[in-house]
Amino acid sequence: MTARLLITGASGIVGTLLRPRLARPDRVLRLLDTEPPPPAAEGERVETVTADVTDAAAMAAAMDGVGAVLHLAGLSGEDAWERILSVNIDGTQKVLEAARLAGVRRVVLASSNHAVGFHPRAAGEAGDYLFPRPDGFYGVGKAALEALGSLYHDRYGLDVIALRIGSCFERPSDVRMLATWLSPDDCARLVEACLSAPDPGFRVAWGVSDNTRRWWSLEEARALGYEPRDDAERYAAEVAAAAGEPGPGEPAAAYVGGVQAWRTAGPEDPARR
Repeated sequence: MTARLLITGASGIVGTLLRPRLARPDRVLRLLDTEPPPPAAEGERVETVTADVTDAAAMAAAMDGVGAVLHLAGLSGEDAWERILSVNIDGTQKVLEAARLAGVRRVVLASSNHAVGFHPRAAGEAGDYLFPRPDGFYGVGKAALEALGSLYHDRYGLDVIALRIGSCFERPSDVRMLATWLSPDDCARLVEACLSAPDPGFRVAWGVSDNTRRWWSLEEARALGYEPRDDAERYAAEVAAAAGEPGPGEPAAAYVGGVQAWRTAGPEDPARR
Protein backbone atom coordinates (compact mmCIF):
# COMPACT_ATOMS: atom_id res chain seq x y z
CA MET A 1 0.00 0.00 0.00
CA THR A 2 1.31 3.44 -0.93
CA ALA A 3 1.80 5.85 1.97
CA ARG A 4 0.99 9.51 1.50
CA LEU A 5 2.92 12.11 3.49
CA LEU A 6 1.60 15.67 3.60
CA ILE A 7 4.37 18.26 3.93
CA THR A 8 3.19 21.77 4.73
CA GLY A 9 5.57 24.58 3.92
CA ALA A 10 7.11 22.33 1.30
CA SER A 11 8.56 25.23 -0.72
CA GLY A 12 10.54 26.59 2.24
CA ILE A 13 14.19 25.98 3.03
CA VAL A 14 13.72 22.82 5.10
CA GLY A 15 10.94 21.48 2.88
CA THR A 16 13.08 21.91 -0.23
CA LEU A 17 16.02 20.17 1.42
CA LEU A 18 13.87 17.27 2.62
CA ARG A 19 11.85 16.67 -0.53
CA PRO A 20 14.39 14.46 -2.34
CA ARG A 21 15.58 12.89 0.90
CA LEU A 22 12.10 11.73 1.93
CA ALA A 23 11.24 10.28 -1.49
CA ARG A 24 10.49 6.56 -1.43
CA PRO A 25 9.13 4.20 -4.12
CA ASP A 26 6.15 3.41 -1.89
CA ARG A 27 5.52 6.99 -0.76
CA VAL A 28 3.69 9.91 -2.31
CA LEU A 29 4.75 13.34 -1.09
CA ARG A 30 1.85 15.78 -1.03
CA LEU A 31 3.56 19.17 -1.11
CA LEU A 32 1.53 22.06 0.27
CA ASP A 33 2.57 25.70 0.26
CA THR A 34 1.34 29.13 -0.73
CA GLU A 35 4.14 29.13 -3.33
CA PRO A 36 4.06 26.20 -5.76
CA PRO A 37 7.13 23.96 -5.45
CA PRO A 38 9.29 23.13 -8.48
CA PRO A 39 7.72 20.64 -10.91
CA ALA A 40 8.15 16.97 -10.20
CA ALA A 41 11.27 15.34 -11.57
CA GLU A 42 10.97 12.29 -13.76
CA GLY A 43 9.81 9.36 -11.67
CA GLU A 44 9.15 11.53 -8.60
CA ARG A 45 5.91 10.70 -6.83
CA VAL A 46 4.53 14.04 -5.70
CA GLU A 47 1.22 15.86 -5.52
CA THR A 48 1.13 19.63 -5.16
CA VAL A 49 -1.40 21.72 -3.29
CA THR A 50 -1.34 25.51 -3.35
CA ALA A 51 -2.99 26.53 -0.09
CA ASP A 52 -2.53 28.43 3.15
CA VAL A 53 -2.49 26.58 6.47
CA THR A 54 -4.79 29.26 7.90
CA ASP A 55 -7.56 28.07 5.51
CA ALA A 56 -9.46 25.37 7.40
CA ALA A 57 -11.36 24.13 4.33
CA ALA A 58 -8.17 23.84 2.29
CA MET A 59 -6.45 21.96 5.08
CA ALA A 60 -9.37 19.55 5.39
CA ALA A 61 -9.16 18.82 1.67
CA ALA A 62 -5.38 18.40 1.81
CA MET A 63 -5.71 15.63 4.43
CA ASP A 64 -7.64 13.29 2.15
CA GLY A 65 -5.83 9.96 1.97
CA VAL A 66 -2.91 11.15 4.10
CA GLY A 67 -1.12 8.77 6.45
CA ALA A 68 1.05 11.32 8.27
CA VAL A 69 1.83 15.03 8.32
CA LEU A 70 5.12 16.90 8.47
CA HIS A 71 4.18 20.46 9.45
CA LEU A 72 6.89 22.88 8.39
CA ALA A 73 4.72 25.82 7.32
CA GLY A 74 4.93 29.14 9.11
CA LEU A 75 6.79 32.40 9.28
CA SER A 76 10.45 31.50 9.56
CA GLY A 77 11.61 34.26 11.88
CA GLU A 78 10.61 37.15 14.11
CA ASP A 79 7.57 39.06 12.85
CA ALA A 80 4.63 41.14 14.03
CA TRP A 81 2.56 39.50 16.74
CA GLU A 82 -0.59 39.52 14.61
CA ARG A 83 1.15 37.54 11.85
CA ILE A 84 2.74 35.06 14.27
CA LEU A 85 -0.68 34.54 15.87
CA SER A 86 -2.41 33.99 12.54
CA VAL A 87 0.13 31.90 10.64
CA ASN A 88 2.25 30.07 13.20
CA ILE A 89 -0.26 29.52 16.00
CA ASP A 90 -3.71 29.47 14.40
CA GLY A 91 -2.27 27.79 11.30
CA THR A 92 -0.85 24.97 13.44
CA GLN A 93 -4.19 24.48 15.17
CA LYS A 94 -5.92 24.21 11.80
CA VAL A 95 -3.40 21.60 10.65
CA LEU A 96 -3.89 19.52 13.79
CA GLU A 97 -7.66 19.85 13.69
CA ALA A 98 -7.80 18.85 10.03
CA ALA A 99 -5.58 15.86 10.77
CA ARG A 100 -7.81 14.83 13.67
CA LEU A 101 -11.00 15.08 11.65
CA ALA A 102 -9.47 13.12 8.77
CA GLY A 103 -8.27 10.34 11.05
CA VAL A 104 -4.56 11.04 10.48
CA ARG A 105 -2.75 9.59 13.49
CA ARG A 106 0.82 10.94 13.19
CA VAL A 107 1.94 14.59 13.01
CA VAL A 108 5.53 15.82 13.16
CA LEU A 109 5.78 19.51 14.08
CA ALA A 110 8.71 21.77 13.27
CA SER A 111 9.39 23.60 16.51
CA SER A 112 12.54 25.61 17.13
CA ASN A 113 15.34 26.29 19.55
CA HIS A 114 13.76 29.74 19.90
CA ALA A 115 10.93 28.22 21.95
CA VAL A 116 13.53 27.91 24.70
CA GLY A 117 15.94 30.56 23.45
CA PHE A 118 16.53 32.34 26.77
CA HIS A 119 17.96 29.27 28.49
CA PRO A 120 21.63 30.05 29.14
CA ARG A 121 24.42 27.75 28.13
CA ALA A 122 25.80 28.18 31.63
CA ALA A 123 22.95 25.96 32.87
CA GLY A 124 24.58 22.94 31.19
CA GLU A 125 23.32 20.62 28.48
CA ALA A 126 19.95 21.68 27.09
CA GLY A 127 17.59 18.79 27.80
CA ASP A 128 14.79 17.71 25.52
CA TYR A 129 11.99 19.01 27.69
CA LEU A 130 13.32 22.40 28.70
CA PHE A 131 10.48 24.58 29.94
CA PRO A 132 9.59 27.23 27.34
CA ARG A 133 11.64 30.42 27.56
CA PRO A 134 10.96 31.98 24.16
CA ASP A 135 13.25 34.70 22.89
CA GLY A 136 10.67 36.58 20.80
CA PHE A 137 7.21 36.37 19.29
CA TYR A 138 8.51 33.71 16.90
CA GLY A 139 9.62 31.64 19.90
CA VAL A 140 6.24 32.15 21.58
CA GLY A 141 4.63 30.80 18.41
CA LYS A 142 6.78 27.68 18.58
CA ALA A 143 6.04 27.19 22.29
CA ALA A 144 2.34 27.42 21.42
CA LEU A 145 2.87 24.89 18.62
CA GLU A 146 4.30 22.45 21.15
CA ALA A 147 1.42 23.09 23.55
CA LEU A 148 -1.10 22.44 20.78
CA GLY A 149 0.67 19.19 19.94
CA SER A 150 0.44 18.12 23.57
CA LEU A 151 -3.26 18.98 23.68
CA TYR A 152 -4.08 17.06 20.51
CA HIS A 153 -2.32 14.01 21.87
CA ASP A 154 -3.89 14.11 25.32
CA ARG A 155 -7.39 15.02 24.19
CA TYR A 156 -7.62 13.21 20.86
CA GLY A 157 -4.91 10.55 20.90
CA LEU A 158 -2.80 11.81 18.00
CA ASP A 159 0.86 10.84 17.99
CA VAL A 160 2.65 14.20 17.87
CA ILE A 161 6.39 14.83 17.88
CA ALA A 162 7.72 18.39 18.14
CA LEU A 163 11.26 18.85 16.87
CA ARG A 164 13.21 21.78 18.28
CA ILE A 165 15.23 22.33 15.14
CA GLY A 166 18.56 24.10 15.36
CA SER A 167 20.10 25.29 12.06
CA CYS A 168 19.10 23.14 9.09
CA PHE A 169 21.11 24.23 6.08
CA GLU A 170 23.42 22.53 3.59
CA ARG A 171 26.37 23.61 5.74
CA PRO A 172 27.00 25.77 8.82
CA SER A 173 27.68 29.43 8.05
CA ASP A 174 28.89 30.72 11.43
CA VAL A 175 30.57 29.43 14.56
CA ARG A 176 27.32 29.04 16.51
CA MET A 177 26.10 26.62 13.86
CA LEU A 178 29.05 24.37 14.56
CA ALA A 179 27.04 23.43 17.67
CA THR A 180 23.46 23.81 16.41
CA TRP A 181 23.70 22.47 12.85
CA LEU A 182 21.25 19.83 11.65
CA SER A 183 22.49 18.51 8.34
CA PRO A 184 19.79 17.91 5.70
CA ASP A 185 20.63 14.21 5.65
CA ASP A 186 20.33 13.97 9.44
CA CYS A 187 17.12 15.98 9.30
CA ALA A 188 15.66 13.38 6.94
CA ARG A 189 16.88 10.60 9.24
CA LEU A 190 15.20 12.31 12.18
CA VAL A 191 11.91 12.75 10.34
CA GLU A 192 11.96 9.11 9.22
CA ALA A 193 12.51 8.05 12.84
CA CYS A 194 9.55 10.17 13.92
CA LEU A 195 7.35 8.67 11.22
CA SER A 196 8.23 5.08 12.07
CA ALA A 197 8.58 5.10 15.87
CA PRO A 198 5.89 2.85 17.37
CA ASP A 199 3.29 4.66 19.49
CA PRO A 200 5.41 7.69 20.42
CA GLY A 201 2.57 9.62 22.06
CA PHE A 202 3.66 13.22 22.54
CA ARG A 203 7.40 13.87 22.40
CA VAL A 204 9.72 16.86 22.26
CA ALA A 205 13.18 16.26 20.81
CA TRP A 206 16.07 18.37 19.63
CA GLY A 207 16.75 18.49 15.92
CA VAL A 208 20.54 18.60 15.77
CA SER A 209 23.37 16.57 14.29
CA ASP A 210 25.94 14.85 16.49
CA ASN A 211 28.26 17.84 16.39
CA THR A 212 31.48 17.86 18.38
CA ARG A 213 30.43 21.21 19.87
CA ARG A 214 26.82 20.17 20.47
CA TRP A 215 25.38 21.04 23.88
CA TRP A 216 21.76 20.07 23.13
CA SER A 217 20.52 16.62 24.12
CA LEU A 218 20.10 13.78 21.63
CA GLU A 219 18.56 11.42 24.19
CA GLU A 220 14.93 11.69 23.12
CA ALA A 221 15.74 11.76 19.39
CA ARG A 222 17.79 8.59 19.76
CA ALA A 223 14.96 7.01 21.77
CA LEU A 224 12.78 7.57 18.71
CA GLY A 225 15.28 5.70 16.55
CA TYR A 226 17.34 8.60 15.19
CA GLU A 227 20.99 7.88 14.49
CA PRO A 228 22.79 11.04 13.37
CA ARG A 229 25.81 10.60 11.13
CA ASP A 230 27.05 14.13 10.53
CA ASP A 231 29.26 16.51 12.50
CA ALA A 232 29.64 20.21 11.72
CA GLU A 233 33.24 20.11 12.96
CA ARG A 234 34.45 19.23 9.50
CA TYR A 235 33.62 22.83 8.55
CA ALA A 236 35.17 24.35 11.67
CA ALA A 237 38.42 25.69 10.23
CA GLU A 238 36.69 27.22 7.23
CA VAL A 239 33.88 28.80 9.28
CA ALA A 240 36.15 30.15 12.01
CA ALA A 241 38.48 31.69 9.43
CA ALA A 242 35.57 33.49 7.80
CA ALA A 243 33.55 34.50 10.86
CA GLY A 244 35.94 34.41 13.82
CA GLU A 245 35.45 32.62 17.13
CA PRO A 246 33.01 34.32 19.53
CA GLY A 247 33.96 34.59 23.18
CA PRO A 248 32.08 32.39 25.67
CA GLY A 249 30.13 35.36 27.04
CA GLU A 250 28.94 36.64 23.67
CA PRO A 251 25.22 36.16 22.94
CA ALA A 252 25.84 33.82 20.01
CA ALA A 253 27.44 31.35 22.41
CA ALA A 254 25.68 32.20 25.68
CA TYR A 255 22.02 31.39 24.92
CA VAL A 256 20.13 28.53 23.31
CA GLY A 257 18.62 31.08 20.92
CA GLY A 258 21.93 32.80 20.19
CA VAL A 259 21.77 36.41 19.10
CA GLN A 260 17.98 36.26 18.77
CA ALA A 261 17.68 36.37 22.57
CA TRP A 262 20.01 39.36 22.65
CA ARG A 263 18.18 41.20 19.88
CA THR A 264 14.88 40.97 21.69
CA ALA A 265 16.17 41.76 25.16
CA GLY A 266 19.54 43.45 24.88
CA PRO A 267 20.26 47.03 25.83
CA GLU A 268 19.57 48.16 22.26
CA ASP A 269 15.98 46.93 22.54
CA PRO A 270 13.58 49.87 23.15
CA ALA A 271 11.74 47.71 25.66
CA ARG A 272 14.82 47.78 27.90
CA ARG A 273 15.34 51.52 27.77
